[in-house]
Amino acid sequence: MGETRNRRFQGWDKVRIINDLGIEKEAIAPVIISATRRSDIPAWHSDWFMERLRRGHLLSTQFQKQYVSFAKNRVIVLWTKNPQPMLKHLDELDQMGVGYYFTYTLTHYDQEGLEPNLPPLQEKLHTFRQLSERVGKEKVIWRFDPLVLAVNINRDRLIKKVAFVMENLAGYTEKMVFSFFNPSSHKKVKRNMSNSEVAAKEFSVEDKANVAKHIAELANNYDIQVAACAEAMDLSQYGIRQNKCIDDALMRRLFGQDDELISFLDQIDGQKHYGQRKLCGCIPSFDIGNYNTCKNGCVYCYANDSQNAVANNFNRFSVGGEALLIPF
Repeated sequence: MGETRNRRFQGWDKVRIINDLGIEKEAIAPVIISATRRSDIPAWHSDWFMERLRRGHLLSTQFQKQYVSFAKNRVIVLWTKNPQPMLKHLDELDQMGVGYYFTYTLTHYDQEGLEPNLPPLQEKLHTFRQLSERVGKEKVIWRFDPLVLAVNINRDRLIKKVAFVMENLAGYTEKMVFSFFNPSSHKKVKRNMSNSEVAAKEFSVEDKANVAKHIAELANNYDIQVAACAEAMDLSQYGIRQNKCIDDALMRRLFGQDDELISFLDQIDGQKHYGQRKLCGCIPSFDIGNYNTCKNGCVYCYANDSQNAVANNFNRFSVGGEALLIPF
Protein backbone atom coordinates (compact mmCIF):
# COMPACT_ATOMS: atom_id res chain seq x y z
CA MET A 1 0.00 0.00 0.00
CA GLY A 2 2.91 2.36 0.70
CA GLU A 3 4.00 2.17 -2.93
CA THR A 4 0.45 2.98 -4.04
CA ARG A 5 0.42 6.17 -1.96
CA ASN A 6 3.46 7.43 -3.80
CA ARG A 7 1.86 6.97 -7.22
CA ARG A 8 -0.54 9.41 -8.82
CA PHE A 9 -3.83 7.93 -9.95
CA GLN A 10 -3.21 6.80 -13.52
CA GLY A 11 -6.69 7.27 -14.92
CA TRP A 12 -9.78 5.25 -15.68
CA ASP A 13 -9.95 2.05 -17.69
CA LYS A 14 -10.97 2.34 -21.33
CA VAL A 15 -13.81 0.38 -22.94
CA ARG A 16 -15.58 0.36 -26.29
CA ILE A 17 -19.17 1.58 -26.53
CA ILE A 18 -21.75 2.00 -29.28
CA ASN A 19 -22.92 5.60 -29.25
CA ASP A 20 -26.46 6.81 -29.95
CA LEU A 21 -25.69 6.97 -33.68
CA GLY A 22 -24.64 3.30 -33.72
CA ILE A 23 -20.92 4.11 -34.06
CA GLU A 24 -18.28 2.34 -31.98
CA LYS A 25 -16.28 4.74 -29.79
CA GLU A 26 -13.68 4.54 -27.04
CA ALA A 27 -14.90 5.60 -23.60
CA ILE A 28 -13.46 5.93 -20.14
CA ALA A 29 -15.15 3.78 -17.49
CA PRO A 30 -14.99 5.53 -14.09
CA VAL A 31 -15.67 3.57 -10.91
CA ILE A 32 -16.91 6.70 -9.11
CA ILE A 33 -19.13 9.32 -10.77
CA SER A 34 -19.58 12.83 -9.39
CA ALA A 35 -22.94 14.29 -10.43
CA THR A 36 -21.89 17.09 -10.05
CA ARG A 37 -19.85 19.93 -8.57
CA ARG A 38 -20.62 22.07 -11.61
CA SER A 39 -24.41 22.06 -11.63
CA ASP A 40 -27.46 20.55 -9.91
CA ILE A 41 -28.32 17.42 -11.88
CA PRO A 42 -30.93 16.05 -9.42
CA ALA A 43 -32.83 19.36 -9.50
CA TRP A 44 -32.63 20.26 -13.19
CA HIS A 45 -31.41 17.26 -15.21
CA SER A 46 -32.53 14.10 -13.40
CA ASP A 47 -34.53 12.79 -16.38
CA TRP A 48 -31.54 13.23 -18.68
CA PHE A 49 -29.23 11.54 -16.18
CA MET A 50 -31.45 8.52 -15.77
CA GLU A 51 -31.78 8.16 -19.54
CA ARG A 52 -28.00 8.12 -19.82
CA LEU A 53 -27.76 5.47 -17.10
CA ARG A 54 -30.26 3.34 -19.03
CA ARG A 55 -28.26 3.71 -22.23
CA GLY A 56 -24.99 2.99 -20.44
CA HIS A 57 -22.95 5.98 -21.53
CA LEU A 58 -22.86 9.74 -21.98
CA LEU A 59 -20.76 12.33 -23.75
CA SER A 60 -18.84 14.72 -21.50
CA THR A 61 -18.20 18.12 -23.11
CA GLN A 62 -17.01 20.44 -20.32
CA PHE A 63 -13.32 20.55 -21.21
CA GLN A 64 -13.14 18.16 -24.15
CA LYS A 65 -15.48 15.74 -25.86
CA GLN A 66 -15.10 12.40 -24.12
CA TYR A 67 -17.38 9.40 -23.96
CA VAL A 68 -18.05 8.06 -20.48
CA SER A 69 -19.26 4.50 -19.91
CA PHE A 70 -21.13 3.35 -16.81
CA ALA A 71 -19.89 -0.22 -17.32
CA LYS A 72 -17.61 -0.14 -14.27
CA ASN A 73 -19.44 2.50 -12.23
CA ARG A 74 -19.96 1.41 -8.62
CA VAL A 75 -20.81 4.70 -6.80
CA ILE A 76 -22.56 7.92 -7.82
CA VAL A 77 -22.25 11.01 -5.61
CA LEU A 78 -25.28 13.26 -6.19
CA TRP A 79 -24.78 16.94 -5.34
CA THR A 80 -27.97 18.98 -5.01
CA LYS A 81 -29.93 21.78 -3.39
CA ASN A 82 -33.26 20.29 -4.41
CA PRO A 83 -33.45 16.51 -4.88
CA GLN A 84 -37.24 16.48 -5.21
CA PRO A 85 -37.24 15.78 -8.99
CA MET A 86 -34.88 12.85 -8.40
CA LEU A 87 -37.09 11.08 -5.87
CA LYS A 88 -39.24 9.46 -8.55
CA HIS A 89 -36.13 7.76 -9.98
CA LEU A 90 -34.75 6.20 -6.80
CA ASP A 91 -36.51 2.83 -7.18
CA GLU A 92 -35.03 2.44 -10.65
CA LEU A 93 -31.61 3.59 -9.45
CA ASP A 94 -31.72 0.97 -6.72
CA GLN A 95 -32.62 -1.70 -9.26
CA MET A 96 -29.52 -0.82 -11.27
CA GLY A 97 -27.40 -2.01 -8.37
CA VAL A 98 -25.14 1.04 -8.17
CA GLY A 99 -24.34 2.61 -4.81
CA TYR A 100 -25.13 6.27 -4.32
CA TYR A 101 -25.34 8.97 -1.70
CA PHE A 102 -26.40 12.63 -1.66
CA THR A 103 -24.61 15.75 -0.56
CA TYR A 104 -27.61 18.00 0.07
CA THR A 105 -26.92 21.72 0.49
CA LEU A 106 -29.61 23.20 2.72
CA THR A 107 -28.99 26.68 4.08
CA HIS A 108 -31.21 29.43 5.53
CA TYR A 109 -30.87 32.50 3.31
CA ASP A 110 -34.45 32.98 2.12
CA GLN A 111 -34.76 36.46 3.65
CA GLU A 112 -31.45 37.56 2.17
CA GLY A 113 -32.31 36.38 -1.34
CA LEU A 114 -29.02 34.54 -1.83
CA GLU A 115 -30.72 31.51 -3.41
CA PRO A 116 -33.62 33.05 -5.35
CA ASN A 117 -34.84 30.03 -7.31
CA LEU A 118 -34.83 27.39 -4.57
CA PRO A 119 -38.00 26.23 -2.80
CA PRO A 120 -38.90 27.89 0.52
CA LEU A 121 -37.03 26.71 3.61
CA GLN A 122 -39.86 24.61 5.05
CA GLU A 123 -40.28 22.80 1.74
CA LYS A 124 -36.54 22.10 1.59
CA LEU A 125 -36.60 20.73 5.13
CA HIS A 126 -39.52 18.47 4.24
CA THR A 127 -37.72 17.17 1.15
CA PHE A 128 -34.59 16.48 3.18
CA ARG A 129 -36.53 14.43 5.69
CA GLN A 130 -38.40 12.65 2.90
CA LEU A 131 -35.14 11.73 1.17
CA SER A 132 -33.53 10.61 4.41
CA GLU A 133 -36.46 8.33 5.22
CA ARG A 134 -36.26 6.86 1.73
CA VAL A 135 -32.51 6.17 1.40
CA GLY A 136 -31.26 6.29 5.01
CA LYS A 137 -29.78 9.18 6.97
CA GLU A 138 -26.27 7.88 6.43
CA LYS A 139 -26.68 8.52 2.68
CA VAL A 140 -27.74 12.16 3.00
CA ILE A 141 -24.83 14.43 3.91
CA TRP A 142 -26.07 17.86 4.96
CA ARG A 143 -24.13 20.86 3.70
CA PHE A 144 -24.69 24.32 5.17
CA ASP A 145 -22.41 25.67 2.52
CA PRO A 146 -21.33 28.36 2.42
CA LEU A 147 -21.54 30.07 5.78
CA VAL A 148 -21.99 33.74 4.90
CA LEU A 149 -21.27 36.85 6.94
CA ALA A 150 -22.73 40.10 5.63
CA VAL A 151 -23.88 43.50 6.76
CA ASN A 152 -27.23 41.95 7.71
CA ILE A 153 -25.84 38.55 8.84
CA ASN A 154 -23.59 38.87 11.86
CA ARG A 155 -22.09 35.91 13.71
CA ASP A 156 -25.01 35.50 16.11
CA ARG A 157 -27.58 35.61 13.33
CA LEU A 158 -25.60 33.09 11.28
CA ILE A 159 -25.33 30.70 14.22
CA LYS A 160 -29.08 30.99 14.83
CA LYS A 161 -29.72 30.11 11.19
CA VAL A 162 -27.55 27.00 11.46
CA ALA A 163 -29.21 26.06 14.75
CA PHE A 164 -32.70 26.29 13.25
CA VAL A 165 -31.86 24.04 10.33
CA MET A 166 -29.95 21.59 12.52
CA GLU A 167 -32.85 21.29 14.95
CA ASN A 168 -35.14 20.42 12.04
CA LEU A 169 -32.76 17.87 10.54
CA ALA A 170 -31.81 16.14 13.79
CA GLY A 171 -32.24 12.40 13.33
CA TYR A 172 -32.27 12.70 9.53
CA THR A 173 -28.54 13.02 8.87
CA GLU A 174 -25.30 11.89 10.45
CA LYS A 175 -23.05 14.65 9.16
CA MET A 176 -22.92 18.37 8.50
CA VAL A 177 -20.35 19.96 6.17
CA PHE A 178 -19.65 23.68 5.93
CA SER A 179 -17.24 26.16 4.41
CA PHE A 180 -16.61 29.84 5.13
CA PHE A 181 -17.60 32.11 2.26
CA ASN A 182 -14.85 34.23 0.80
CA PRO A 183 -16.40 36.93 -1.44
CA SER A 184 -13.18 37.37 -3.43
CA SER A 185 -12.46 33.66 -3.93
CA HIS A 186 -13.55 33.65 -7.59
CA LYS A 187 -13.74 36.57 -10.03
CA LYS A 188 -17.24 35.56 -11.14
CA VAL A 189 -18.40 35.23 -7.52
CA LYS A 190 -17.04 38.66 -6.68
CA ARG A 191 -18.81 40.13 -9.73
CA ASN A 192 -22.12 38.40 -9.02
CA MET A 193 -22.04 39.40 -5.36
CA SER A 194 -21.32 43.02 -6.28
CA ASN A 195 -24.39 42.96 -8.52
CA SER A 196 -26.56 41.76 -5.63
CA GLU A 197 -27.84 43.67 -2.62
CA VAL A 198 -25.91 41.48 -0.18
CA ALA A 199 -22.73 43.06 1.15
CA ALA A 200 -20.81 39.93 2.10
CA LYS A 201 -17.85 40.15 4.46
CA GLU A 202 -14.67 38.15 4.92
CA PHE A 203 -14.41 35.85 7.94
CA SER A 204 -11.64 36.83 10.32
CA VAL A 205 -9.77 34.14 12.24
CA GLU A 206 -11.80 35.12 15.30
CA ASP A 207 -15.05 34.86 13.30
CA LYS A 208 -14.15 31.37 12.11
CA ALA A 209 -13.22 30.17 15.57
CA ASN A 210 -16.37 31.58 17.14
CA VAL A 211 -18.77 30.19 14.53
CA ALA A 212 -17.02 26.80 14.37
CA LYS A 213 -17.10 26.44 18.17
CA HIS A 214 -20.83 27.15 18.33
CA ILE A 215 -21.64 24.84 15.44
CA ALA A 216 -19.66 22.04 17.06
CA GLU A 217 -21.50 22.51 20.35
CA LEU A 218 -24.87 22.46 18.60
CA ALA A 219 -23.96 19.36 16.59
CA ASN A 220 -22.82 17.53 19.69
CA ASN A 221 -26.30 17.98 21.16
CA TYR A 222 -27.83 16.29 18.11
CA ASP A 223 -25.18 13.59 17.58
CA ILE A 224 -24.15 15.05 14.22
CA GLN A 225 -20.55 14.92 12.98
CA VAL A 226 -19.14 18.18 11.62
CA ALA A 227 -16.53 18.62 8.90
CA ALA A 228 -15.13 21.63 7.05
CA CYS A 229 -14.68 21.62 3.29
CA ALA A 230 -11.26 22.73 1.96
CA GLU A 231 -10.60 24.88 5.05
CA ALA A 232 -7.01 25.93 5.86
CA MET A 233 -7.68 26.77 9.50
CA ASP A 234 -7.22 23.88 11.91
CA LEU A 235 -10.56 23.38 13.66
CA SER A 236 -9.74 20.04 15.26
CA GLN A 237 -9.86 21.53 18.77
CA TYR A 238 -13.62 21.78 18.25
CA GLY A 239 -13.89 18.22 16.95
CA ILE A 240 -14.24 19.46 13.35
CA ARG A 241 -12.20 17.59 10.78
CA GLN A 242 -11.38 18.14 7.14
CA ASN A 243 -14.07 16.82 4.86
CA LYS A 244 -14.02 14.51 1.86
CA CYS A 245 -17.11 14.98 -0.29
CA ILE A 246 -16.01 12.04 -2.45
CA ASP A 247 -15.28 9.92 0.60
CA ASP A 248 -13.61 6.52 0.52
CA ALA A 249 -14.25 5.85 4.22
CA LEU A 250 -17.97 6.48 3.77
CA MET A 251 -18.07 4.28 0.69
CA ARG A 252 -16.39 1.44 2.57
CA ARG A 253 -19.01 1.74 5.30
CA LEU A 254 -22.01 2.03 3.00
CA PHE A 255 -20.98 -0.32 0.21
CA GLY A 256 -18.46 -2.63 1.82
CA GLN A 257 -20.09 -5.67 0.24
CA ASP A 258 -19.18 -4.43 -3.25
CA ASP A 259 -15.95 -6.30 -4.04
CA GLU A 260 -15.24 -4.31 -7.22
CA LEU A 261 -15.54 -1.01 -5.38
CA ILE A 262 -13.41 -2.15 -2.46
CA SER A 263 -10.74 -3.42 -4.84
CA PHE A 264 -10.61 0.02 -6.48
CA LEU A 265 -10.46 1.82 -3.14
CA ASP A 266 -7.62 -0.46 -2.05
CA GLN A 267 -5.84 0.31 -5.30
CA ILE A 268 -5.97 4.11 -4.94
CA ASP A 269 -5.35 3.88 -1.16
CA GLY A 270 -6.80 7.27 -0.26
CA GLN A 271 -5.11 9.27 -3.02
CA LYS A 272 -6.53 12.72 -3.64
CA HIS A 273 -8.24 13.75 -6.84
CA TYR A 274 -5.55 15.44 -8.92
CA GLY A 275 -6.65 18.84 -10.21
CA GLN A 276 -8.99 19.74 -7.36
CA ARG A 277 -8.22 22.57 -4.93
CA LYS A 278 -5.11 22.09 -2.81
CA LEU A 279 -7.13 21.64 0.39
CA CYS A 280 -9.75 19.36 -1.18
CA GLY A 281 -9.66 15.88 0.34
CA CYS A 282 -11.76 14.07 -2.28
CA ILE A 283 -10.57 10.82 -3.82
CA PRO A 284 -10.58 10.39 -7.63
CA SER A 285 -13.93 10.52 -9.40
CA PHE A 286 -15.16 11.67 -12.79
CA ASP A 287 -17.43 14.71 -12.78
CA ILE A 288 -20.06 14.60 -15.53
CA GLY A 289 -21.42 18.13 -15.16
CA ASN A 290 -21.20 21.34 -17.16
CA TYR A 291 -20.86 24.85 -15.84
CA ASN A 292 -23.70 27.31 -16.50
CA THR A 293 -26.40 24.62 -16.43
CA CYS A 294 -28.08 25.25 -13.06
CA LYS A 295 -31.10 27.54 -12.58
CA ASN A 296 -30.90 27.74 -8.80
CA GLY A 297 -29.52 31.27 -9.20
CA CYS A 298 -27.39 31.28 -6.03
CA VAL A 299 -25.60 34.60 -5.82
CA TYR A 300 -22.46 33.09 -4.28
CA CYS A 301 -22.13 30.29 -6.88
CA TYR A 302 -18.80 29.77 -8.67
CA ALA A 303 -20.31 27.45 -11.31
CA ASN A 304 -22.33 30.05 -13.24
CA ASP A 305 -20.98 33.07 -15.11
CA SER A 306 -24.41 34.69 -15.19
CA GLN A 307 -28.08 33.83 -15.41
CA ASN A 308 -28.00 34.84 -19.07
CA ALA A 309 -25.34 32.20 -19.70
CA VAL A 310 -27.53 29.64 -17.95
CA ALA A 311 -30.60 30.61 -19.97
CA ASN A 312 -28.64 30.35 -23.21
CA ASN A 313 -27.37 26.91 -22.28
CA PHE A 314 -30.84 25.61 -21.47
CA ASN A 315 -31.65 26.23 -25.12
CA ARG A 316 -28.95 23.64 -25.88
CA PHE A 317 -30.35 21.04 -23.49
CA SER A 318 -32.11 17.87 -24.63
CA VAL A 319 -33.38 15.13 -22.33
CA GLY A 320 -32.51 12.56 -24.99
CA GLY A 321 -29.08 13.94 -25.81
CA GLU A 322 -25.83 12.05 -25.22
CA ALA A 323 -24.34 15.22 -23.71
CA LEU A 324 -25.85 17.44 -21.05
CA LEU A 325 -25.49 20.27 -23.58
CA ILE A 326 -25.80 19.73 -27.32
CA PRO A 327 -22.27 20.43 -28.61
CA PHE A 328 -21.79 23.39 -30.94
